[in-house]
Order: sequence, then C-alpha cells, then structure tokens
Amino acid sequence: MPRGNNLPKLDRNALERNRRMYMKDLFSKLAYLIPIQPGPRSSLHALLNQAITYIKELQERIEMLKQRKQLLEGTDDTAGVSGSSSPVVSLRDLGFILELCLISGLNEKFMLHEVINVLLEEAAEVVDVSYSTVGHRIFYTIYFRAVCTRIGIENSRLHERLKELIF
Repeated sequence: MPRGNNLPKLDRNALERNRRMYMKDLFSKLAYLIPIQPGPRSSLHALLNQAITYIKELQERIEMLKQRKQLLEGTDDTAGVSGSSSPVVSLRDLGFILELCLISGLNEKFMLHEVINVLLEEAAEVVDVSYSTVGHRIFYTIYFRAVCTRIGIENSRLHERLKELIF
C-alpha cells in the first residue's frame, strides 16, 4: 500500500523536475539572446528586466528605422529634390555608447567638425563617425561615449546645443 501512494508522488516529482529543467533551458536561451550588462551573475528577475528593456530598445530602433526609411523614400519627391526639408537630429542612448544621427540636405551650411567640437565640449569621446549620401540628403552617424562614466553626458543639453548649431 505505501508503494501505491508513493507512485503518484514520484510522478509529480519527476514532472516538477522536468518543468524546472525546461524553464532553466528557456532562461539560458533568453540570456544568450540579449546583451547582458556586465556584473555579477544576474537573477532570473534581473534577466527578465533586461530582456524587457532590450525589447523596448529594439522597438524604438525599429520606429527610428521606419522614419529613416520614409525620409529616404521621400527624397524621390519634388520636395526632397529641392532640399527644402529641414535637418533631423536624433540622439539615442545605447548603454555605454550614444548614437547621434544627423540628416541634412546637401546644401545645409553646417560643418561636421563643429558637431564634433560640441561633443568634445560636453565631455564626450568620439568612437566612430560615418556618413552616406542618398539622393539629396546626407546621413551622418556618430558614436560616442562619456569621457568620465561617473559623470556621464546630459543628453537633453547636448540635443539642444546640436539643434541650435544645425538649425
């Protein structure tokens, strides 16, 4: 009689063990897919929070890329050809690095070195700069980071200074 009562308990234990192994495997796959912030081994709660943050960042990136695509497709219009569309300044925090996207017309009157000087004045270290010309628009992408990570960079002030310079 004791063996008959133990059998369902053993089945439940085996099912629970399999469920825990399956969940551990899923969390391992999730940890592999997201960029994890450096630090001590994170808990499952911290892993889920990082996954949520990463997904939100990806959604923002998708929206920005959709807007950029619409701008590119809009360059074939007569408004885009005349160069009458105003410049675009976009600043994104990617964690340890910030991304600055500047989109301007070919006949805009700002110099890239002036933008880099503003970044340097705001205690930023430029990591990478690239540009491309599409139609009658120039796309600049500048990656930079704070010289002193404890102090950081005040994004709102930097964004305002760049807008003043560009517009």
